[in-house]
Amino acid sequence: MSRERSRHERSGSELFAAAAAAVARSDDLDDALAELLGLAGEHLGASIGVAYILDPDHDELELAVTFGIAKQVAADASSVKSATESDNPLAEVTRSRHTLEVDDASHLPVLRGATTALLLPLVVRRDGIEVSLGTIGLGFAGPLPSREMLESAEPLADLAAVAVERALALSLGSERAEWFDRLAHTDPLTGLANRRTLDRLLELEVARAGRQGVALSIALFEVDHFEEIQRAGGNAAGDEVLRHVAQVFAESVRLVDTVARYGGDQFMILAPGPDGLIVTERLVRGVAALPPVGNKSITVSAGIAGFPLDGRTPDELLEIVERAMQAASDAGGGRLVAPTPAKG
Repeated sequence: MSRERSRHERSGSELFAAAAAAVARSDDLDDALAELLGLAGEHLGASIGVAYILDPDHDELELAVTFGIAKQVAADASSVKSATESDNPLAEVTRSRHTLEVDDASHLPVLRGATTALLLPLVVRRDGIEVSLGTIGLGFAGPLPSREMLESAEPLADLAAVAVERALALSLGSERAEWFDRLAHTDPLTGLANRRTLDRLLELEVARAGRQGVALSIALFEVDHFEEIQRAGGNAAGDEVLRHVAQVFAESVRLVDTVARYGGDQFMILAPGPDGLIVTERLVRGVAALPPVGNKSITVSAGIAGFPLDGRTPDELLEIVERAMQAASDAGGGRLVAPTPAKG
């Protein structure tokens, strides 16, 4: 049934069936709110309509959808700041959770041109407590509709509140899923990729380098004298060193590189292309420039291996790079060692 029909032509059951469908069938909050706001305006004969959603993190009401309002007016009234304290009627209705009938709409800039207005709170119950999610505003060119008509619009506001609540729940679920996914792939202490992620990416990068016939370097780093730092300053000092080293790595690698915590006091980078040696040398120098922790200088021993010269599989490359890193450590640390042939 066409949305363009007059409110006198659409029956109450048809109106609320359309409203329920708007909530149930739309996966976009703005679309659902626009449909509900339009239905409320059609039902009451409003010439102007707005829907604001409360952003509790920033204590603002944000304008979501409108009808009958010029773009500039909407831009000027895009938010209501300090919603918990503002004397703006939209904020007052959000706080009070009570419908407000406005006989003089001139002091509501967003409803400019309306003579009267109806402000409806968007309210849901959570654990038995009423929670405000925003406000719908409808402006009228003449007097307010009858009390019976005004009260019949409240279920539309309730459906709008349900739509907002559902969107918030979906958003929270998405954020939680993203957080858990990030947690599964990052090291909690340093924020770098973890060993699990590194192993997967190493497989992918080696396969890609083989297909495309391009170079790939991997470099392994170990913090020198880490056990001494921990003995002197405790675990807190050790964690501080790891975070500092991780920050140098994160800020110094290229966008195409992957940097990860390999385990314990070891880090690794995957550096596609021919410049892996340059990147690795930069990281060694960057760590050496860090300020001492507990009067102990921070340095790393590093080894590097390249595909396909030093190995053609992840296991071969890891074996070579670990041997090179150990050689750097045995030589006193604070340096980079290229691969050495296996003794046989």
